[in-house]
Amino acid sequence: MRTREEIAAKLKEILIYQNPGDSERIMKGTEESGLTDYFGLSSVGMIYMIIIIENEFGVSFDNVGMGDFKTLGDVVSYIENAQKN
Repeated sequence: MRTREEIAAKLKEILIYQNPGDSERIMKGTEESGLTDYFGLSSVGMIYMIIIIENEFGVSFDNVGMGDFKTLGDVVSYIENAQKN
């Protein structure tokens, strides 16, 4: 099981892969940074991110929508809790 810090770092790697020209800004983001307003994720970008997260972390996003996640920390918490189950 990965630590909260490892999960956040991996999510930032995924975000950088989606938007390599913004890597410096993404790395400065915190768990409080917004997925759409700070990281600039579109609805298509969020779907792509979900697919990668499901493959990378072995978690499923059944019964939740990306609207349930406002910040990077929200996604980290979801993954962290899913890994415990």
